[in-house]
Amino acid sequence: MEKEKYYVNLGTQEISLNHDANNDDFIIQATPEEIIELRTVFDEMYIADEWSFYRSHVPARPYHKDKSNDEYDEGMKRAFRMLHDLGDETTKHHIESMGVLEEYTQDD
Repeated sequence: MEKEKYYVNLGTQEISLNHDANNDDFIIQATPEEIIELRTVFDEMYIADEWSFYRSHVPARPYHKDKSNDEYDEGMKRAFRMLHDLGDETTKHHIESMGVLEEYTQDD
């Protein structure tokens, strides 16, 4: 299946074929199946984020011992990994410079 160019805004979890205003934080080339996989990661992050919100109203449960917080963090790592793997050179370089992937650090 042929890959198409997509524009991704990680903050809003938007994935679009059309460039519009601020949806181009990351530019990737992906198949429809890869986009479904990325959307699944975003959806899982959204659910984990909601559970973290509910947990935040329970003062006896610290955030650093919260499964949903860990799930959100893991989702972010998966999303950055996918964006790096599917990204154009600018996207790859930007993610590497952020130091969010363990195998790519600023010292490399």
